[in-house]
Amino acid sequence: MCGIVGISNPAISAEALTDDIQTMLAYIGHRGPDGAGYVVDNGFAMGSVRLAILDPASGVQPFTDKSGRFWLCYNGEIYNYRELKTTLEAAGCVFQTQCDTEVVLNAWITWGADCLRRFNGGFAFSLYDSETGDLFLARDRFGKRPLFYAKRGKSVLFASEMKAFLTFPDFAFEQDPAQLSSILGQWTPLPHQSGFQGIESLPMGQWLAVRNGNISTHTYTDLQFDTGPEVTSEAEALDLVRDRLTRSVELRLRSDVEVGVYLSGGVDSAIVATLAKDFSQKPLSTFSVEFEDTEFDETPEQRLVSEHLGTRHFSQRISHADIADSTPDAIYHAEMPAFRSAFIPMYLLSKRTQEEGIKVILSGEGADEAFLGYDLFKETRLREAWDRLPEDQRRSQLEKLYPHLSHYGPKDIAAVTGLYHQFSTEKMPGLFSHELRFQNGQFSARLLNDAAPPFEEILLYVAAQDGYANFSSVEKAQWLEYKTLLPGYLLSTQGERMSFSHGVENRCPFLDPDVFALATSINLKFDDGLTEKRLLREAFRGRLPDQIIDKRKFPYRAPDSAAFAARRPDYLDVLLSSGELSKIPFVNAKFAQRLANKVLTRPAGEISTKENQTFMYLLSICLLHRTFVLREGLQSPVLPPLQRAVNLTQTGKAHASQGNFSSLT
Repeated sequence: MCGIVGISNPAISAEALTDDIQTMLAYIGHRGPDGAGYVVDNGFAMGSVRLAILDPASGVQPFTDKSGRFWLCYNGEIYNYRELKTTLEAAGCVFQTQCDTEVVLNAWITWGADCLRRFNGGFAFSLYDSETGDLFLARDRFGKRPLFYAKRGKSVLFASEMKAFLTFPDFAFEQDPAQLSSILGQWTPLPHQSGFQGIESLPMGQWLAVRNGNISTHTYTDLQFDTGPEVTSEAEALDLVRDRLTRSVELRLRSDVEVGVYLSGGVDSAIVATLAKDFSQKPLSTFSVEFEDTEFDETPEQRLVSEHLGTRHFSQRISHADIADSTPDAIYHAEMPAFRSAFIPMYLLSKRTQEEGIKVILSGEGADEAFLGYDLFKETRLREAWDRLPEDQRRSQLEKLYPHLSHYGPKDIAAVTGLYHQFSTEKMPGLFSHELRFQNGQFSARLLNDAAPPFEEILLYVAAQDGYANFSSVEKAQWLEYKTLLPGYLLSTQGERMSFSHGVENRCPFLDPDVFALATSINLKFDDGLTEKRLLREAFRGRLPDQIIDKRKFPYRAPDSAAFAARRPDYLDVLLSSGELSKIPFVNAKFAQRLANKVLTRPAGEISTKENQTFMYLLSICLLHRTFVLREGLQSPVLPPLQRAVNLTQTGKAHASQGNFSSLT
């Protein structure tokens, strides 16, 4: 099940809600093209669209218990549902299906919100108690599946994607300049931010209750470091890495449809594909992006892994024109300003995946966060030690810092030396690890008139986190990645939102609670601080070609402004016209127009990273304004085949007394 929507307003009848809930479902129909269903009551309606993966015949939603009191609309998968089902059966639960949806419902009825800590999966769900009128929403611990909500008068609206709120003509989408300043500054929204006024994103690891029109939020889990097993040797650590990743992949292969793998060309997805092949009875299907622009292409490594594993491989070739032509559609699905174009090829790759008949894919997302794969972590360690190191050690460390950059030479080392002198001490409390990255964000924030300070929100956010101040500098860097860039961009704009735009579910074996707990316990204990993901690489040496194991991090990127300069699509007029830009009152039109003219007319080599990034922000903000605020160019939404429609005011309600559902808070 892959998309949910709902409305809670005690003043509205079931009949009046029926048309609205169907239209809301139609707006997210791409997430679940196999079917739709809804339940309505006086003052309440919710529904789901389905991508049939587990027990296709019996998992139709909304799903209810035998009493007819509790109703569930569920998006995602609980990978350990079989183990939970066994435990629930021992507690007296009787199951009618083989679907994890029924496990979620019985788990909540039996354990209340405590069940959320037991779930290993990516999910968002809504659960309605027809006896009390209470509504509960919940989201997974890593933020793999989205869930937005909005309070409008007496109404509470919720949906997997904000575009469902376009159902209501009087729902005014307004981009929030304060949120945009924060998003531009740190490259990504904070967990509660949507970019729009009055719309909240339910943060990862939280659940929400709506009672009598009042909303309360609750945290059921948060990131904790050094909670894994006590490991005394590197050999033991490598064994545990293999064992836990093997188990994680095995869980995520649970499906009644074929599961494929996205191959990037790097070690993370290659490991996932290797383990998936171990459990496959037939050749594994793998999918990759191939770029015409060789600067971004990893085709040789992708083919090497595919040939090594004997996979059935599909490659989607991407040109500048493909990126430019697909941007408006990809932005519509992303719903969020984006600082790079890399999500657009993923939009096209998911289309290809769906065309080849694959509904579920595994990817390597989350490996860099868990196993310290980003340059950010190495930079943080070196900057922290900078003032204590003699000059020769500083230079020696800098020479080893970026082995993947072929052009990295003495001039670059001299420039980095100056930066490290400048940023060797913390300037923004709690954000030491990210201060270098945020410099580009300060430039991007110039797009906004009278913008709020771009780092005000994130400074308040980290200051409010219990225990954060006691983390090491690397742990703070990891925590920030897990809370910002991973859920706010990698799992959403570039990941989930692009895959589900064509009805493909993305599963991430590295985002497993047991893998996270192990990785954060052993990284700093056995890693050398210079070779990213060394433990992960060594754990699978011999299973993959050394060329893949020893390949240094090659960040996945795509052509940014160069693609638009080459294609010059008509929609760029919105960036070049002062009249069009003036329709967005918070945009600094002079700065924006000057930037757009430079980016679109000068050679790509003359455009800096921060200018590329800011151009992509400007373009996405303008396209979001056109689509959501002005509601121009919207296509008529299509409702998937209707499989279930229940009106509780006509069918009657059972009043069950089992479980502790109504006494959770």
